[in-house]
Amino acid sequence: MDLHDIETKLAAARTRLILDKPFMGALALRLPMIAADPAWCQTTSTDARSFYYNPAYIDALSMEQAQFVLANQALHCALSHFARRQHRNRFRWDIACDHAINPLLVKDGLKPPPGTLVLECFEGMTAEEIYPCIAENNSDEPEEQPRHEGDGRGDTQEEAQGQKPDDAASDDAKGAPRPQPLSASEQETLSAQWQQRLAGAAQQAQQAGKLGGILGRMVGELMQPKLPWRLLLARYMTQYARDDYSYMRPSRREGSMILPSLRSAQADILVVLDTSGSISEQEIDEFMSEINAIKGQLRARIVLHACDVALDASGPWLFEPWDEFRFSKDIQGGGGTDFRPIFEWVARQGREPDLLLYFTDALGDFPPLEPVFPVLWLVKGRAPVPWGQRIQLN
Repeated sequence: MDLHDIETKLAAARTRLILDKPFMGALALRLPMIAADPAWCQTTSTDARSFYYNPAYIDALSMEQAQFVLANQALHCALSHFARRQHRNRFRWDIACDHAINPLLVKDGLKPPPGTLVLECFEGMTAEEIYPCIAENNSDEPEEQPRHEGDGRGDTQEEAQGQKPDDAASDDAKGAPRPQPLSASEQETLSAQWQQRLAGAAQQAQQAGKLGGILGRMVGELMQPKLPWRLLLARYMTQYARDDYSYMRPSRREGSMILPSLRSAQADILVVLDTSGSISEQEIDEFMSEINAIKGQLRARIVLHACDVALDASGPWLFEPWDEFRFSKDIQGGGGTDFRPIFEWVARQGREPDLLLYFTDALGDFPPLEPVFPVLWLVKGRAPVPWGQRIQLN
């Protein structure tokens, strides 16, 4: 094995990636390629500043597989996986990150090396959504399991914490030592840089007509401005609070001067919980406590209903403006999902709500026609809605 030949192979793979997959190629071009000491880098790794590789591992890959590992590490960086782990177990987080991006790369036509983590059930999900599905591992290291090529090792450098000074590079090291951990400020700076690089790479690929499919949709979502769902929920609920000022002429006994007076009316809000079984009670409690906090700032009368394939027979539940909005233990569910019953129920009431909030995973049958009253879907997961306003919960 000649290191010069390995470097040439990687450079050729990156060039082909630039020509065939300009989006991925533009991202990979931002990572200098550095041969690493095999003592700490068994496959490939990144600290969001460079692409580290084990020469023996790259030597065993085909040209197509080398393109895959380059794209894999570049996409980990572009999605700021190195800055998003927070409190999570590092090993489980690395696996979740790979499950989030490897199906995208395969769908885009890239060929993964043997042993690559690819499960279609995770397609379209973020690493944060996948993480709870990964088996718990109290250690930050795998047990009897080799490191896969898509470690996304923006977090690998954290292993350096607590190591002895000579652990990173021994006297007989064959490559670059393990990079030092990123500080919080470095993570923030690199995350902002990679967001700019992501936008630039997307623009180049779109101009070349080579950014479409699932990757194109993902990039489109990432480029949209993001606000926390709690802020969006408060914003929409406030829009329908019917407090306003009146300039009506007062009675003669109050004098002749016309001053604005606050005229307040009660807002009627219908909240519907999807009880099909895909949403946990803990998530429902969090959602309802948020509505309760916002409700305290409005004069809102809330009707709560629950539905899976049919309306909950115990409902609805009424909460006046002064009542605490809480989850009823009488709520049942666990079947499929059908959104039509609640809209049929509203039609039978003869009175439309000022706003309907539907907490769901959006996987079900929708009414064919949009109602005349506003509907706000608070969605867990990636499923689309045919009409109404959608807020991403996770």
